[in-house]
Amino acid sequence: MTALADLLKTRIARTGPITLADYMGECLMHPTHGYYSTRDPLGAKGDFITAPEISQMFGELIGLALAQSWMDQGSPAPITLAELGPGRGTLMADALRATRNVPGFHDAISVHFVESSAPLRALQAQAVPDAHWHDTIDTLPDAPLFLIANEFFDALPIRQFVRDGDSWRERMVGLTDDALSLGLSAPAPLAMLADRLDDTQDGDLIEHCPALPGIMQTIGQRIDAVGGAALIIDYGDWQSLGDTLQALSAHKQANPLDAPGTADLTAHVDFAAIAQHAGPARYTRLTTQGVFLERLGITQRAQSLAQTLSDDTLQNHIAAHRRLTHPAEMGQLFKVVGIYPQQAAPPPGLEA
Repeated sequence: MTALADLLKTRIARTGPITLADYMGECLMHPTHGYYSTRDPLGAKGDFITAPEISQMFGELIGLALAQSWMDQGSPAPITLAELGPGRGTLMADALRATRNVPGFHDAISVHFVESSAPLRALQAQAVPDAHWHDTIDTLPDAPLFLIANEFFDALPIRQFVRDGDSWRERMVGLTDDALSLGLSAPAPLAMLADRLDDTQDGDLIEHCPALPGIMQTIGQRIDAVGGAALIIDYGDWQSLGDTLQALSAHKQANPLDAPGTADLTAHVDFAAIAQHAGPARYTRLTTQGVFLERLGITQRAQSLAQTLSDDTLQNHIAAHRRLTHPAEMGQLFKVVGIYPQQAAPPPGLEA
């Protein structure tokens, strides 16, 4: 067991079971023992790999898409170019390199990262030295907001509820024989889940992300009021149904209750909730990552880069293109939704 497990067991023994969101929050962001507080989780030596680390093409196309949205909205200046949960800063570095020849774009932007992990902030500072850092989205500058959120929402803590008639039982983390275990609360009606009574049956499990509504309201209100666009890319679907909580350690599935603080905990994103809370801004149709990247020209970019490659480097490049776009890999599981002002065109690669 871990030091964090001992702390959690002591807390539960003293005050009773905790919500899954509380458990995830402690596992991921405990200041001393939390997963993101203590390590760089990315890459071959870490626990998982994200699209920007697979190929430079991903960040390049995202950057060019936002630059096109900026031009479509009249090239306002100054603007905030922000990323939520930017990992090592790889995506933003690639986006900045790809857009350096877009007239006026770099003169207009100020780069901002919303990041709470000290180890990752240090890596981001190496990748994008001129960036500014924030603990929350609320302190971003009051300017047109062009925002990237790639694999950000999946890492936010969730609560889980099991339907019981017209009520819900919450999945809680408690103790069984001094070991962390999952159980259910007593049934109770929940106003925030009233709309899910129409599309669920007894025994169905749904997930709710407590932080999502506030974050999306801030994004949507800012973009609608002063302009901008957001590209939200993550794995999930239009609506939550079923248990999607997973733990990853050394690129392998793990038990979420084993060794708290040493594995990455994530859950599928409910894109319907993202769209619901983005108002008064508009949202695009949900689009698979593979289709989105193909519309932005990833195959043409891949072919261009391939001309200078050979042997293993070329094969790795071909494999990276496949991994990002093929339906059997990330192309179908990962989805994209864009947020944009009422009177503007949707971001490139997406449809209204």
